[in-house]
Amino acid sequence: MEEIPFWEETYRTRDINTFPAEPNGTILEFEHLLKKDSVILEAGCGEGQNVRYLAKNGYCDIDAFDLSEAGISKLKWLCEREGLNINAFVDDLSKFHFAKSYDLVMTFATLCFVEKDEWRHFIEDAKEHTKPGGIHIIHTFTNTVPASPDIAPFAVGLADEGEILDLYSEWEVLQFKTYVFDDEHPNVPKHQHAVNKLVARKKASC
Repeated sequence: MEEIPFWEETYRTRDINTFPAEPNGTILEFEHLLKKDSVILEAGCGEGQNVRYLAKNGYCDIDAFDLSEAGISKLKWLCEREGLNINAFVDDLSKFHFAKSYDLVMTFATLCFVEKDEWRHFIEDAKEHTKPGGIHIIHTFTNTVPASPDIAPFAVGLADEGEILDLYSEWEVLQFKTYVFDDEHPNVPKHQHAVNKLVARKKASC
């Protein structure tokens, strides 16, 4: 029987948050660099806590995609309930086609779920389709600690330590952090993830 990620069940349950309801703290930390008319993309948005926060705070040009049909369905339901305008759609990060350029591209704990050569291609494509002065916020799980049991069957592209940083050598790195944290989700025992967090800005000359 094919294994199904734990988040698929809770995405289908509208009164349960699969992940924290608050936006990722890195967005709050660097939001001051964005303008309200910024063109924003989140890859692997899930239920959309990050893009919903931005939409609630006046950002009006937001694209968000996820491979999970249940996740996107829940995000659209939440947007309708909250009166938010977000272009949410189902897509595969490994096959995503950039049709325009962005001021902000962000992805959190998503890259590891596609093969490494595929997520590296996505990053290079995203860099090409980022406006000068645009920002990338990347959180990626690394192989510093083994993949936790809840994601191990799906984590086919764990990054090496510092690998994501090497891909941004020509950009201005605003922040790079590496750490291990404890995590837990509904019906999933507490576990650990190793993370590289990168915030980088595209130089005008890139």
